Amino acid sequence: MEDWTGILRLDAEERHGKTVAKNVYFQGAFKVMRPIYHDQSGQPCYYILNPGGGFLDGDRYQMKVSLAEQARMTLTTQSATKIYRTPNKPAYHETEFTLKKGSYLEYITDPLIGYQDAKYVQKTVVRMEKGSTFLYSDIITSGWSPEGTQFSYDLLQLMTEIYIDDELAVYDHIKLNPSSQNISSLGYMEGYTHLGSMMLIGEQADNELLDRLYQAIHEDTKEYNIGLSLLPVTGILIRILANSTQTIERIQTECHRVISQELFNSSPSFLRKY
Repeated sequence: MEDWTGILRLDAEERHGKTVAKNVYFQGAFKVMRPIYHDQSGQPCYYILNPGGGFLDGDRYQMKVSLAEQARMTLTTQSATKIYRTPNKPAYHETEFTLKKGSYLEYITDPLIGYQDAKYVQKTVVRMEKGSTFLYSDIITSGWSPEGTQFSYDLLQLMTEIYIDDELAVYDHIKLNPSSQNISSLGYMEGYTHLGSMMLIGEQADNELLDRLYQAIHEDTKEYNIGLSLLPVTGILIRILANSTQTIERIQTECHRVISQELFNSSPSFLRKY
């Protein structure tokens, strides 16, 4: 296993209108549950497990998932990703997704929680063929500290690279380093404590869908601050600043509903975990 704390490999393909696993492999502190088919669409949902309960000093995780043509999958975490104190080396999580033409992957993660003195680096690489679709969401929040202060973690860094037909199309880099940044200032958290992101890459991500999303979530409130943008490629990026996980989850759930209705004329599955 070299120096990886946990490894996960998952390859899936479409067979007779149903997506099934062609290859599943995991080792160390990384596992995946048997697929759950929430409806008759043939789209499975896989829950990723971390038996260790969280990321510790120097932990390194690697995940690779590939979908063949016309395969559809929901991939989600079982619970929040907890980053504990890392005094020597940051915890590191490397993910690579490969999507063939006509495939669809939604990667819906639970909150990423950085506790006091935590350092975490995440790199996600998505390799898509034209005609495939990728939906991703995450939430970043600060964990408990003895003093009760916010932003007690040292570093939370998330890098995302998306390639379409081997050409870099999207590069997204979030780096929160409270010790060297005025984390509450303009351009960072702007007085909020939680950051949510949602990204859709696919041919359906156009101005019309952007307008539908805006209409579904627009609300004159100070409870959160939200921005929606079209990407240079056929894609939409949504950022949400708020003071609670529940607020961001509510908005992301509504966006997921609108996207599912647009893509498949259906509602997304309820990913109950408690």
